[in-house]
Amino acid sequence: RELHDLFVDTLRAAGFEAHKVPIGWYKAFEIKVKGHPLAESLRVVRGVKRVEEEEKAEPSEFTILYPSGTEVKLTSWEQIEDEDLRIFVRNEVFGKPPSGESPVHIELMRRLELIDYEPASDVGHFRFYPEGTLVKRLIEELAFKIANKIGAMEIETPLIYRLTVPAIAEQAEKFRERGYRFEIDNIPFTLRFAGDFGLFQMMKNMTISKRHLPISFYEISPSFRLEQRGECVGLRRLRGFTMPDIHTFAADIDQALDVYKLYFREYDELLRKLKIDYVVAFRVVKGYYEQFKPHILDMLRYVNKPALIEILPKMKHYWAMKHEFQFIDKSEGSGQISTVQLDVEDSARYGIYYVAENGEKRPGIIIHTSMGSIERMIYAILEQAAKAIDKGVKPMLPLWLAPVQVRVFPITERAMDYAEEVVQSLMKDKIRADLDDRDFSLARKVREAERRWIPYLAFIGEKELEKKGLTIRRRRDGAEYFSTVNLLKEEIKKECEGMPYRPLNVPYRLSRRPRFVGAL
Repeated sequence: RELHDLFVDTLRAAGFEAHKVPIGWYKAFEIKVKGHPLAESLRVVRGVKRVEEEEKAEPSEFTILYPSGTEVKLTSWEQIEDEDLRIFVRNEVFGKPPSGESPVHIELMRRLELIDYEPASDVGHFRFYPEGTLVKRLIEELAFKIANKIGAMEIETPLIYRLTVPAIAEQAEKFRERGYRFEIDNIPFTLRFAGDFGLFQMMKNMTISKRHLPISFYEISPSFRLEQRGECVGLRRLRGFTMPDIHTFAADIDQALDVYKLYFREYDELLRKLKIDYVVAFRVVKGYYEQFKPHILDMLRYVNKPALIEILPKMKHYWAMKHEFQFIDKSEGSGQISTVQLDVEDSARYGIYYVAENGEKRPGIIIHTSMGSIERMIYAILEQAAKAIDKGVKPMLPLWLAPVQVRVFPITERAMDYAEEVVQSLMKDKIRADLDDRDFSLARKVREAERRWIPYLAFIGEKELEKKGLTIRRRRDGAEYFSTVNLLKEEIKKECEGMPYRPLNVPYRLSRRPRFVGAL
């Protein structure tokens, strides 16, 4: 009360009219100020982040290195004998890409009802139809098999990361691809462009000793890169993609190079199995080139291929050396498939250390690697198949990857029950088979199966019904022959040995199967 009286007396002494009122009359009150009508048009304007002027970059040197050890300074692309390497060098070094012809895989992925554009999403993001999803999952399982064979441990990490974490912000800035960035509660975030962020945050909290090394981790990593709109062409370059990421943490350069060469050989073996042609490109920081050159030659001798060598004047990224297997498509565009990178910076940047024999904490070397995004592998497989057309060969997917491996055609009504029995027997033995039970002419059914690249067509008429067999038409060589169901199973299983399997992802009766893309 004394304080209240003092407050009133002070106000009156200062010339204000002040009155005492009982406390508690007003539970709440409002103050309103009528603003100028134009005030409604005002907006909050934030400062624009200053763009630092980039120093003029010193150009790279380019050479062609042959398995023999011969190294030729690059003066023109016409001098290169290997056709695919010549096209790649023309595109990459001399800036003379192809005319802009649409890659053939775009039409093929729609005709085969695998993949399509998604107009409700951002450019460079795609929808996968059921058979496309099957193909994608099979390649993902193949990626896991490779990682598991190497001894990598599978993990899963978030898609979004705070740019307030210094190590993440630094790596995001050094990564030259543009990122998807956004704010939540005024905190800046980025969608990951690879699996590095989550794994490295995990590893810095681990206790690692030298006896654990090399140690490897694998993640199937949905990733996002805000590529230029005009560069997003079909599956060759996307903004949203699925990356099978492997990271190996090694104690030193020697151990890291051993692991690096192991991955090089694994990816060569993979692409040979998939019958995908590729060219080799190495990119090396100048200060490391002479040290790494003998190892590069070892790898080139293993694949018996020359390579484009880019020698960078100084470190621009986190890696001292990386290589790419580049695929040249039918339109003479190029797309990176497999890659391995030797990272000499991120271990210290993220605080990832191992304990040496003397108890000292030391940063290691990180090998980043991927067999290539799943989408780009599908791009290469489709484009490689399309190249076969120019050589007079029927295009087809690898048998283990074909969404339908055998299509059964009952020629007569009487053959329908036996055809059903054949399909069920094939599916039971892990062969993807379907039954064309539609009321169309046989010629139309066969024509559609040919357009869908079905590897085996099995016909059942009166003769086959009587002998309990099948007349087979094999796509890869056009052979036609009589076979029992068991012999057909053996033939298919032998060719698919060691590769992943998934069951049919659509109704096995074509009469019950919807169409996902317009008239074929």
